[in-house]
Amino acid sequence: MDLLAAFSLGLIGSMHCVGMCGPLMLAVPSNAASRWSFLLERIIYNAGKAVTYGILGAVLGYAGKRLMMSIQQDLSIVLGVLLLVTVAVPLGLKSSLERFSPLKYLYRFVKARFAVLMGKRGKTTLFVMGMLNGLLPCGLVYTALIGATVVADVWQSALFMIVFGAGTAPALIAVSITGKLMSVKFRSVLTRALPALSITLAILLILRGMNLGIPLISPKVNHAVTHEEMMDCCEE
Repeated sequence: MDLLAAFSLGLIGSMHCVGMCGPLMLAVPSNAASRWSFLLERIIYNAGKAVTYGILGAVLGYAGKRLMMSIQQDLSIVLGVLLLVTVAVPLGLKSSLERFSPLKYLYRFVKARFAVLMGKRGKTTLFVMGMLNGLLPCGLVYTALIGATVVADVWQSALFMIVFGAGTAPALIAVSITGKLMSVKFRSVLTRALPALSITLAILLILRGMNLGIPLISPKVNHAVTHEEMMDCCEE
């Protein structure tokens, strides 16, 4: 269920990625001698991005696991509410806040490294460029990372983000191959649909935290501490 949600979020949200990262995909250098080689290069590029997402997912999965030992359901509800608040914040205010965000320094770093790598060729270069692309500030990625945090497992959270990255790949690869971006009108419609995706994920997070006993959506969590868990705690 989590992986399906991750892939769906990436696939549908990738239409937003086309508007934001499509021009970047068109600018990525190529050394391909055939269409198949070109396709392989774009797959490698997107694989690098998915690896970065996976690393970020693993880090937040570890953090979520540590936090969820004591506040598992509370964290899920809090993250869901925060996601709803984020959707409700006006776009103009978001832009103003971004100017003061420390993430602008990360963006500058990625932009500088990209400028250096643009003059190089090779599959390793493309993979590294993809990894750097995964660091670019993006609201859609932040939404996915919230989901990965709630998964609360290093490997499962990493897989959640890798599957999310795989979901964003088809649209971006298609843009690279065709050399065209979707129409402004169509992109606008899909951009307006993104808040609905975020709201859906937020509701699922809140329901998960409510411990309603609904399979897959809000499974019942047993808070009883086992003897083995007590021993592990004592050993630490």
